[in-house]
Amino acid sequence: MANAKIIYGKLADPRRLEELSTQRWELLPYLAAVMVLLTIVSIFHVWSRAKVVDYHLRIGELRRELREQQQGQTRLRLEVASLKTPARIEALAKGDLGMALPADQQVVLVK
Repeated sequence: MANAKIIYGKLADPRRLEELSTQRWELLPYLAAVMVLLTIVSIFHVWSRAKVVDYHLRIGELRRELREQQQGQTRLRLEVASLKTPARIEALAKGDLGMALPADQQVVLVK
């Protein structure tokens, strides 16, 4: 008899199977909503990571450009310093413009 109870416990009740399949169909909208939500969250995550990578690339490019601009500024400062030297200005004044240092009689002291 104990053996019969075990076998009877393994038999499926058709009414219970119908209830389970009905419950499964009732869960379908909730499962679909969860899937849609997970898809949206996944898409947002991938999009945000792509934006982060894009911003890192732009930051690297801007840093490179900043370094180039600073080097250009340094070159220009050196050029300005070399153009301001008194020896160069005097050579241009005497050579290109025909100027000369004034004689003592040409100098007027203003008090």
